Formats: sequence, C-alpha cells, structure tokens
Amino acid sequence: MPDKAHDGTEQHTMRDMTSDPKSGLDLQEAARRLAAEGPNELPRGDLRSPFRIVLEVLREPMLALLLGGGAIYFVLGDVREAAILFAFAVMSVTITVVQEVRTERVLEALRDLTSPRALVVRGGSRRRIAGREVVRGDIVVLSEGDRVPADGRLVEATDLQTDESLLTGESVPVRKRAHGTGEAAGTPRPGGEDLAHVFSGSLVVRGAGLFEVTATGRHSEIGRIGQSLRTVEAEAPRLQAQTRQAVRLFALGGGAVSLCVVLLHGLTRGAWLDGILAGIAVGMSMLPEEFPVVLTVFMAMGAWRISRARVLTRRAAAIETLGAATVLCSDKTGTLTENRMAIAELRLPDGRTCRAADLAAGAPEFAGLADAGRQACAAEPADPMEKAFHNLAPGPDAAIVRTYGLRQDLLAMSNVRAADGETAVFDVAAKGAPEAVARLCRLDGPARVRLVDAADAMAREGLRVLGVATARHESAELPPSHRDFTFVFRGLIGLADPLRASVADAVRECRAAGIRVAMITGDYPETARAIARHAGIPADRAVSGAELSQMDAATLAARVADTSVFARIMPEQKLRIVEALKARGETVAMTGDGVNDAPSLKAAHIGVAMGGRGTDVAREAAGLVLLDDDFGSIVKAVRLGRRIYDNLRKAMAFILAVHVPVAGLALLPLVFGLPPVFGPIHIAFLEMVIDPVCSLVFEAEEEEPDVMRRPPRDPQAPLFSMQLVGWGVVQGAAALAIVAGLYLFAHARGMPVDELRALTFFALVMSIVALIFVNRARGASLRAALFRPNPALLVVLSAVIATLAAALAVPDVRILFGFGPLHADDLAVTLAAGLLLLVTMEGLKLVRPR
Repeated sequence: MPDKAHDGTEQHTMRDMTSDPKSGLDLQEAARRLAAEGPNELPRGDLRSPFRIVLEVLREPMLALLLGGGAIYFVLGDVREAAILFAFAVMSVTITVVQEVRTERVLEALRDLTSPRALVVRGGSRRRIAGREVVRGDIVVLSEGDRVPADGRLVEATDLQTDESLLTGESVPVRKRAHGTGEAAGTPRPGGEDLAHVFSGSLVVRGAGLFEVTATGRHSEIGRIGQSLRTVEAEAPRLQAQTRQAVRLFALGGGAVSLCVVLLHGLTRGAWLDGILAGIAVGMSMLPEEFPVVLTVFMAMGAWRISRARVLTRRAAAIETLGAATVLCSDKTGTLTENRMAIAELRLPDGRTCRAADLAAGAPEFAGLADAGRQACAAEPADPMEKAFHNLAPGPDAAIVRTYGLRQDLLAMSNVRAADGETAVFDVAAKGAPEAVARLCRLDGPARVRLVDAADAMAREGLRVLGVATARHESAELPPSHRDFTFVFRGLIGLADPLRASVADAVRECRAAGIRVAMITGDYPETARAIARHAGIPADRAVSGAELSQMDAATLAARVADTSVFARIMPEQKLRIVEALKARGETVAMTGDGVNDAPSLKAAHIGVAMGGRGTDVAREAAGLVLLDDDFGSIVKAVRLGRRIYDNLRKAMAFILAVHVPVAGLALLPLVFGLPPVFGPIHIAFLEMVIDPVCSLVFEAEEEEPDVMRRPPRDPQAPLFSMQLVGWGVVQGAAALAIVAGLYLFAHARGMPVDELRALTFFALVMSIVALIFVNRARGASLRAALFRPNPALLVVLSAVIATLAAALAVPDVRILFGFGPLHADDLAVTLAAGLLLLVTMEGLKLVRPR
C-alpha cells in the first residue's frame, strides 16, 4: 500500500499543535482554511449530472411514443402536427430534467443535513457544525456514540475507546490515550492500542476526548487508502415496486392493443401510416406513465411536509409505513419529557428529606449530600442530570484523576479526585442506581430494604432517583474497579424531568387512532410508571430489564401484548422488545439515540432517531430523525403519513379512472368505423394535464376528518387493491358511457367532424374535472367535494379553463387541435356531462363498501 501522496499542503505534516484546546481556532481562521483547503468530504461519484438525467428521460416509453408520432406526421408532410408533438416531447424532457436536477440538489442538501456532525471549539466556545465544515487545526469534542469527523491527535482522553473496523476490519475496539512525550516516531496507523490519534470514520464506543484535527477529506487515512463512507443502497420501497409492476402490466396490455389497432387499421382500410398514428394514440392513452411520477412527487412532497413537523425523512419507505404503525415505542427522557432535569428532593439515610428549594436552610448533611453528588459528575457536564447537580451546589472541585464508568452489571459511576493538601490520598464520589450504590456500599439486609423503600417512595412521585456514596482511598495506586473502594452511603437524590406539554394530547390521539404507545427507559420502574400515568400510558404493569433477561422469546412475546412500560432496559434489550412486537404482527416505530440503539432502530419498521441528542450512528440507522426530539412530532408525522397514503390512493384511483374514457374514445371510432376523434396531439395534451393535476391537487388535499380515528391500515395491503382498481374502473366506465353517448348522439345528428371532435374533447375534459372532485373525498359529500379549500385545485381549474378558451378563441390553436366552433348550447351540454358524472359517482359512494 503506497505511503501518503504528498501534494505540498500542511495536511500531511505532523506539526506541533497550533490551536489552544480551550479557545480553538478563531472563526476567521477557520473560514480561511475551509476556503483554502476545501470541505471535509470525499469525492462523490454517485451524483447524477443533467446530461445523465436527460439520457434516463430519453428511455421513457411516453417520450418514445411522442417522438414516433412526430416523426410519422413529418413523413406525411404535416409539419405543424409534427412540431407540436416534438414540442410536447421537449417540454416533457425539460420539465422532468428540471424536476430531477432540483431533486438532486434537495438530496444533496439532505446529505449535508444528515451527515455526521461535529462539536468543535471555536473562538472560545463550543458549537456544533456539519462534518464537512471541520478544518485542519480545529479542536473537536468527542463523546460516546460520535463518529470521528477527521484524523487528529488527542489532546485529552477519558476512558476513550474507538471502533476502527472501517479501516482495519477488526471489530474489537482499541484503547486511546492523550498525546504526550515519548510517542513513537513515524506515521500513525489505525488499529494499535494506546495511540494518541483518532481517524476519520471510526466510532467512539466508550469514553470522551478532545482532539486537534491534522487531516481532513481526501488527506485523511480513509481518503488516502481509497475508501469512502457510503450507505448501503436500500431495497426499493414496496410502493415503488408495486407501481413499477402496474406500469409494466399496463404497458404490455397497451402494447398488445396498439398492435391490434395498427393491424386492424391497415388491413381494413389500407392506411398503414394512419394506423400507426392511431396505434400510437391508443398506446399513449393506455400507458399510465403518471404512476411513478405521482409516487415520486408524493414521497418528495411528503418528506417536505413531514419536515415542517420537525421530522427529517431519511428513507421513503418510512413515509409509506407511518400510516400502518400500530405501536410507538418511545424513550422517556427528552422525548416524552423536556430533558430539563432539576433536583427536586434530597433524602438522607435516616429518612430525613429536604426539597431542593430549601437546601440553604436545611441541615448541613443535605449540603454534604449535594456536594458529593456534584463531585460524582463531570467538571463541565453536557448531561442535563449532571448540570442539575452543578446548578444546585456550584463549587470548585479538584481535577478528576480517574473515572470509573457505567457498566451493564453495575449501573453506577465514580470520580476520583486528589484530596486537598494530602499526598497519595484520594476522595471518591459515586452516583448511580440506588440498588447499584447499595452494592458498592455493601449495605446489609435491613439497610438495603430501607434504601429500596425510600427510593420507591420517591419514584412514585415521578422522580428519577440516584444514590450517592463517598469513599477515601489512601494509596497512590488506584484499584482496577470502583467496587474495591470502601464506600459510605450518603443518601438519595430525586430529579424531576417535566413532561412535555404536547405529550398527553399526543398519546390520547394515538389511542384514538388504534396506536399503542410503549415507554422504554433505563429509569427506575416506579419512576417510569409515574411518568407513564401522567402521559396517559397504561402503567398497571411494567417489565424490568432484569425480568426481561430471564424470559425466552415466547414468554416475552406474550408479555409485550399487554405491557406498555419497560424500565431499567439496557439498549441491547430494545432489540428483543422490537422482535417480540414484530412476532405478534405489530408494525413498530422505535425511537433511539445511542450507538447500541442502532440494531433496534434498524429492526423496527420505522426507526426514529433523535436529531438533537442522538448519535450519528443512530441517525444513520433510522428512517426518520426528530429534529426537536419531541414525541408530539412523531404523532404529527403519523398523521401526515396517513394523509399522504390516503391522497396517494385517491390519485391512483383518479389515474385509473381517467385512462378508461381516454382509451375508450381512442378505440371507439376504429372499432365501429366512425370518424376518428383523437390523434396523438390530443392524447399528449391530456397526458400533460393529468400529471400536474394528480401531483398538485391530490397531494395538497387536506386530511380526512377521521384520519386519526380509524385503526392503522394493514401494511401488507397492496396499493392497487381490487377495491381501488374496481372503483377506478367504475368511475372511468361511467365517464366513458356519458362522453361516448354524447359523441354517438352528436354524430347521429350529423354534426361536422371538427365540431364533433371539439364537443367530445370538451366533454371529456369536463368529465376529468368531475373525476377530480369525485376523488377528493373518501365519503359521499358533495359539499366536501366542491367547497373543501385547496389552492392547487383553483390553479389547475384556472389553467384548464384558460386552455379550453384558447382552443376555441385563438384560431391557430383551434386549427392545431382540429376543432370546429362550439355554441353556447354545446358548451352547456359538455358542462352538464361533467355534472351528471359528479352526481352519479357521489350517489354511488352511498352504496359502495368503504
């Protein structure tokens, strides 16, 4: 493997540190380096250029039909018809290319938004920035769960371990230490123990640290060896696969009918070129090219609408599944609550209690308990709970010599500090779950019972309860585990995290919609049940992590059926809960924020990561990201997901309905030897109208009144169900009967062909408008169909009216379409045809099954 490819920049040198860890780079210097050295990202090869998009569009069947029809008209000498069809083709390509280029730009913006972020020190303050904005010399803060944004040299390291498997292939984490003297010379390489360097793309699995960036982008280790961070392309969403299959089936059927039309026309009339044109018209009328376009527009607009509810969509499949969710599994802290911890109560071992507001007037033992709790926290904490300790009892503390972190088998942590004025003597402060602190203090049976009873009493008040203990260690050598200290139990501290104002209403809305809300937390069971009761979540029974670990899969599947509170749950146990719910046929949405939450987020049908406090790996595994970490936003997203799916079904039913009369009127004259009504130019015009109508009008439709009062839909139910297809065909058949009847009646009365074509075309357009109104509402309500507000509908109707007026009033347009003049009574008949269809279909809704 070649060594570093030097290009003369400072990125490749291992110079002495140039940034002060406390102040970092100033903002002007960071901006200068970003401009000079470029963003911290690797070259991307998967972006589609406009030229590539044009090539993809040119392969579309509808475009081929337009170009083929134009070529035949040109051969026949009808330059005007050929020019119009070519113009439609150019318009189609232009609209699609502009839309796709904009989509690429939106996707690029979303990539920036969802890319790993970095917490840097700049200008003396910490600020979170996009990973691509990190520059050489930046001081970056690392916490457990973060993805390292660039290569760098560690300034500080506290119990830091990283997973460098992306670079080395070894999944075992490696230990890190801070940069110091005596470091081995040479180029640092990933994979070794006790290195003072971290590498871009690696993952912090334990501890915390501070490092100075030495290389970014392609100059980093991951860039130097030619690797890149790419997400695995997901399988095509289910709706997309169903839509493509439907288009293929319609294309095969339309192709067969078109071939029959060409043969029929050529063999019976001897006009093969006219037959080919008629076949093209029929093929265009039967090809539902709008299906994939409408699905794309609905998913893109759906992601935009959901983002307005402070939820970022990372995968389209999440939008599809939202409306089918039956269980929402939520974290407590920060999602159901405000993540604004404050100490509410202190309780001494003898049972005396003190409210935090009365601490100054309380016994000195309470102040000692508060001080001990603060000393068990980080010096500059980011955790809201530790901030609450500092806010309650601020004070100077000695530097932390060592931290013993939280472990799965002992939910407590300890800080070791040098004792004031003494050599080789250390003060140790521990905090954690009451039962874990009792084990550290080696409490006897009666003392442990009193502790548990006191903790339960506080938890029943909705407090998060922590035990606090202290020890003194008189030896220069610290033990490998904090279990080896001789701790003294100092008391219990209760913290309160208020419920978010929106949660109770959101939970109530979920229950009305047939969605069960389950709370999964690492908190004490009594605390969890108290918060659940306040939120409206059934809290009669709770399953603890210890109980869950003793259950087999069948037992757990039975318990999750009627349990909505899970307490003292470790992150890896969330996966078992998800699998148990899925085994019961539930459609599961799961929230998570940590590295260990990634498996459960990926396993859930809808993974929801926290945007504010979530780790990068959790966001990468999730389909949705809550930008405000608010449970109410999930419920808003579910509501929008149901609305999007409802409106998508309305659009698909409308498309099916419209194609029936268009295809029928293209075939009718050929079968019965009557004057042809529509040519390719008319079909092309109708096809150019259908797409914007569906994507604009139906996508913008308001939600149905009962959208959150009906049970979740079956996630396995096909989009193109027999009910939807049948309803679409019934609507289309009714429209065909009315318009074809008008055509046959006018032809029998001897109406000239150009006037007959105009009359039939106008009646068809009025019928299409009527079908828009029919499909706006699921129920039978003319009032809702006609008067429910939708600005997009007004725009489309105005455009249709203007186009029809131009087709009659502008001579060149009238000649182009081959229309004759229509009188007021003719126009009244076309309007009556649309109204008759609307009234008939609304009446039919009363008797058709829902």
